[in-house]
Amino acid sequence: MGLRIKDIIREIEQYAPLPLQEDFDNAGVQVGDVNQTATGALLCLDVTEEIVDEAIAKECNLIISHHPLAFKPFKSLRGATYVERCMIKACKHDLVIYAAHTNLDNVQGGVNYKLAEMIGLQNIRILSPQKESLLKLVTFVPTPYADVVRNALFHAGAGSIGNYDSCSFNLSGDGSFRAKEGAHPFVGEIGELHYENETRIELVLPAYRQLAVTRALRSVHPYEEPVFDFYPLKNAWEQAGSGVVGELPVEEDELTFLLQIKDLFNVPCVKHSPLTGKPIREVAICGGSGAFLIKDAISYGADIFITGEAKYNDYYDVEDRILLAVIGHYESEVCTKEIFYNILSKKFPTFALHLSNVNSNPVKYL
Repeated sequence: MGLRIKDIIREIEQYAPLPLQEDFDNAGVQVGDVNQTATGALLCLDVTEEIVDEAIAKECNLIISHHPLAFKPFKSLRGATYVERCMIKACKHDLVIYAAHTNLDNVQGGVNYKLAEMIGLQNIRILSPQKESLLKLVTFVPTPYADVVRNALFHAGAGSIGNYDSCSFNLSGDGSFRAKEGAHPFVGEIGELHYENETRIELVLPAYRQLAVTRALRSVHPYEEPVFDFYPLKNAWEQAGSGVVGELPVEEDELTFLLQIKDLFNVPCVKHSPLTGKPIREVAICGGSGAFLIKDAISYGADIFITGEAKYNDYYDVEDRILLAVIGHYESEVCTKEIFYNILSKKFPTFALHLSNVNSNPVKYL
């Protein structure tokens, strides 16, 4: 059997793990059998009937989109809406439809990082880091086995902090235990109190890695009953979250920068709040519906906040504290096709990847 669809999906999820998606989201497999051999993948922002037809014409049995086709549960599939019709046609043609949505928004190097890169920002950081998403693992290991256990935990995803990996704290001490009847102690004798020189190992990990890290620990720890604890951390997770902020190499005046944004994202118009009269240097961005981050951008001290959608009152609420620029939902996220392509082409350089030629933007301009 050749390359399977689930192998391709696995590569996307290693880059943008599903647990990073927001609670309201429905990223992941929308329909189809992921165990079948992949014939090609069509990369798009939205799934429409025209997109499904394009996949069939290009002999692709996998569609990878940014926006999930299905957000709400189905009670029936009768073809009453374009979503139902896409689902029915996908089933008829054995297509798999997959979406990487807010997990791709929230990951470091995801959609908002791509937008910042397009603008040419420097020193890019997460604008609103995820909270209560980290754990600290503490375990105790016989000192001669500490390296083996540490390396297994690192490999399972623990011990990464910012631009550093293999991070741990280690402390030497003596542990005690007495093996009862029926035990199979690694060291010590049944019924005798035993003291063993051990290393206390502490590592930080994303909460979604807990199961994988636990399995790795149990697989290499020499003790029959390894001791370990997970502690929830209040620290913000600076490597995942909503929006980004970065700096322009040189400051620019507002009107010049807005015109550059208009050209860069190829938008018919840029809606914006009244000009503040201040130069632009710190730029905050969130693709799609990012108006919920306006307060974060103001608190950060950004000079402008760029997003895809905003409500009428948002333009009032910013007052003169920040310049709000709205470039359109589709225009702010169509770059996701390139992100998918870059992820997959590195791993599968000979696999048939197609960027959709369909403009699925439902918003039209006169």
